[in-house]
Amino acid sequence: MKRHLLLLSAMAMMGTSWAQTSVQIFGVVDMSLAHGSGSISDKTQMSRGGFRANRIGFRGVEDLGGGNSVQLWLEAGFNGDDGTGAPTNTNNQSSGASTGQGLTFNRRSTIGLMGAWGELRLGRDQPPQYLNLLNGDVMALTGVAGTVNFTNIITGVTASRASNMIQYFTPNHLGGIAAHLAHYRGENADDTPNSDDGTGSGVRLTYRKGPFASGIAWSRTKYATGDVLQRNAYASWNFGFATLSTVYSNDRAGTLGAEGANIGVSIPVGAHAFMAAYSWYRRDSVNEPEARKLALRYTYALSKRTLLYSSAARVDNSGGSAVSVLGAVTAPNASSSGIEFGINHRF
Repeated sequence: MKRHLLLLSAMAMMGTSWAQTSVQIFGVVDMSLAHGSGSISDKTQMSRGGFRANRIGFRGVEDLGGGNSVQLWLEAGFNGDDGTGAPTNTNNQSSGASTGQGLTFNRRSTIGLMGAWGELRLGRDQPPQYLNLLNGDVMALTGVAGTVNFTNIITGVTASRASNMIQYFTPNHLGGIAAHLAHYRGENADDTPNSDDGTGSGVRLTYRKGPFASGIAWSRTKYATGDVLQRNAYASWNFGFATLSTVYSNDRAGTLGAEGANIGVSIPVGAHAFMAAYSWYRRDSVNEPEARKLALRYTYALSKRTLLYSSAARVDNSGGSAVSVLGAVTAPNASSSGIEFGINHRF
C-alpha cells in the first residue's frame, strides 16, 4: 500500500511539472523554381529558402515562478526540395563540418534561464556579429536577393552560427539600450598547436526607440592560420509606409581584409510587399576584387501564414571577382543574374 501511495504521489508530481511546461512545434517550408545565368554556364533548379530558410523546431518554456523561466529551443534546417537535412559544425572549424544528410539541429540548439535580470543561454546559436547583418537586410539574407556582403563574407563558419556557446542578453527595458555578450569554444586539446582554433567572443550593443533601431557589433575567432574579425553596424527606420535599412561591415581573416555595405527599402501595401536592395563587398587583395548586387523582391500574402514571392538580382564583378548566383558560373569581371518564383508557408 505504501509503495502504491508513493507511486501515485510521484505521478501526481510529474503531472504538475508537465502542466507548467509548454512546448510548441514550429517551422517554415519554402521552395521555388529558380534560374541563374552566368558568362560560362547557366542553371535551372528547384531551389529552397528563397524567402526564408526551411526549418522545423521545438521550443518550450517552464515557469519557475518569481518572474523566472527556463527556455529550450531546438531548430533544424532542412532542404525542402529533396528532404535532406542541413549541415552543422561541431567545433567552429572546418574539421567539425557535417555532411548534412541527416536531420541536425544546426540552426539552434539551446537551453537558457530568463528573468527580469536578462537571459543566460547555452548551446549552438546565432552569434552577435551575425545579427546586425540579418536585421539590416530587408531581404533577410535569403535567396538570390540576399545581400552580397553576407553571401560572400570571408569570415568562415562562425559568420552566422557558433557551437559550444554561452551568451548573456541584458533586459530590453534599459532606455532602449541592450547588450548581447557571447563566448564560444573550439574545444581542442590544450597541448596542440591549434588549441585555440574555433574559440571566440562577440559583443553587440543595440538601441531601439519608436521607429528607429540600430546596432554595432564586434567579434574575434581564433585560428592558428590567423584570427578572424567581424565589425559591423546597422540602422533602420520604419516610416510607416516603408522601412529603410542599411548595414556597413568590415571583416578580416588572417591577412585578408574586406569591407561592404547594403541599403534596402521595404514597402508593404496591403497583402503586397515590394523590396529593393543594393549591396557591395570588396576584398583588399590584389586588384581589390569587388562584387555589386542589385536585388528586387515582391511578395503576395495568400493568408497569415502563406505567401507567394518572386525575387531577381544581378551581380556585377570587377577587379577579378567572379561572384555568381543560383548555381550559375561566371568569369572574372563578368556579370551574373538570377530569378526565382516560390511559395513560403509558416507553421
